Amino acid sequence: MTATQQDLVRLDDIRDAAARISGLVVRTPLLPCPWADELWLKPESLQPIGAFKLRGATNALHRLDLDHRQAGVVTHSSGNHGQALAYAGRALGIPVTVVMPDVSTPLKIEATRGYGAEVVLVPQASRETVAKQFVAERGMTLIPPYDHPDIIAGQGTVGLEIFEDLSNVDVVVVPVGGGGLSSGVATAIKALAPHVAVIGVEPAVAADAAESLAAGVVRIWPEQRMLSTVADGLRTPLSELTLAHLTAHLDAIVTVAEDEILDAVRVLARRGRLIAEPSGAAATAAVLHHRDELPAGRTVAVVSGGNIDPRLAATLFTD
Repeated sequence: MTATQQDLVRLDDIRDAAARISGLVVRTPLLPCPWADELWLKPESLQPIGAFKLRGATNALHRLDLDHRQAGVVTHSSGNHGQALAYAGRALGIPVTVVMPDVSTPLKIEATRGYGAEVVLVPQASRETVAKQFVAERGMTLIPPYDHPDIIAGQGTVGLEIFEDLSNVDVVVVPVGGGGLSSGVATAIKALAPHVAVIGVEPAVAADAAESLAAGVVRIWPEQRMLSTVADGLRTPLSELTLAHLTAHLDAIVTVAEDEILDAVRVLARRGRLIAEPSGAAATAAVLHHRDELPAGRTVAVVSGGNIDPRLAATLFTD
């Protein structure tokens, strides 16, 4: 079903989400970067579960009534949303099951289990189908990673905080996977300051969002093609809901190469003193390697997550 303007999250929804998640979610700072001209970082890697996903998950669980809380929730996730839902579910006393692709990094699988969730590993293409089976068989509530207004509103609190801390910001750069974070951030920023440019970033080898925005419909790329990017959090397609948000609010989308993403991981560690996973470094990669494609001025890059695979980190930080 095609999303309409009436389906879009509003600024008031994001402000309500900010009130709900206060106390369970870290209000991350803006970090100035003296090593890059007019750049600030929004380090969502500093959240307790290492990624921005905690915002949307906490907001969505807070919105459930008692009966749905007792029945529990299920989701499908490559890792960060699953960890976020597990963490928030433990805090709120809500049982959580996470259906994860069997190619997920062991770090994310074990972390999700560590927060008390039941983890079910399945092939990448089966994760949504299996999650829906749990809904049908157990009466659980599905909390998708991004295709839900409560998730988008929660992620939009990143945009609220950016504007509160740097009201004269000119450009906000945010990674695009399924589109929940970019939809929420773009909604908040454009409502508060329509003149600020919001730029999405995705891997060139998994540029389905750019194609979808150009076509005006969701384009689904082959699984093997999406798996070719090291940025595992950016392998998911847009939904009709996130496409509608990005069509309404995103100014442009930039694609980055795999080596540019990995270079940004190194730079963030060595110069920014931040551990970022590849997905989390994508926005910074655009600033470092594609500045000529971005509008000029005071720029905030969202570092969306820091749950890097230790095996990958070992290859990047050996010299």
